[in-house]
Amino acid sequence: MQMNGAFQGITGGGHATHAHTGAWIAGVLRSRISAGLLPPGTKLSEQKLAAALGVSRNTLREAFTVLAEQSIVQRIPNRGVYVSAPGAEDVREIYRLRRLIEPAAVLWGEVVAGTLDSLDALIASAREALAAGSVQGMADANQELHKALVALSGSTSLQALMEKVLAEMRLVFLPMATTPEFHSQYVERNAALVAMIRAGRRVEAAEELRRYLDAAEQELLAELNGESPS
Repeated sequence: MQMNGAFQGITGGGHATHAHTGAWIAGVLRSRISAGLLPPGTKLSEQKLAAALGVSRNTLREAFTVLAEQSIVQRIPNRGVYVSAPGAEDVREIYRLRRLIEPAAVLWGEVVAGTLDSLDALIASAREALAAGSVQGMADANQELHKALVALSGSTSLQALMEKVLAEMRLVFLPMATTPEFHSQYVERNAALVAMIRAGRRVEAAEELRRYLDAAEQELLAELNGESPS
């Protein structure tokens, strides 16, 4: 893995804008990991990354700390920092959290006209990505929709937790990048879910969301196990 290639166009031979902030560098790394440029299991060399990004190694370590808290990277004593490779139990834990947080937000959260319009816009983006055959676009729209559903709760703590969960989900979804049908099937399921919320059928929407999450979990676990989902 040539890490410098994963950062072409960022530094331009100079220092990255906002490079003094570890959080900004964490965002750069997170986006490159999400795009599959730094696959699960990749060792992140401090020396090479600091040079590629034009930042100090201390700033890079701050970024690693942020990403480690989000389970995107892991520090292995005496070996270094690696992009996390979520396993079956990680997937189960992610979906345990999602089944508790998301349906509750849909059922009891505050829904206003502006919120519904934002959800509709995300459905439109997902449909455009589907029409264009963009797996990344569908995945992005899907994540933004689920983030918006949790935001219905009005809880900043739950939204922060969901940010962490969704960041880890990016790694879980990477193996599905070559399986467009995994993402495409959820475009209209998301649309149906938003339609239920708009119609005030929130109990039905929460129940459907739980079924939806169950199905996604089983499909991801089957992929990890090299099986065909039932």
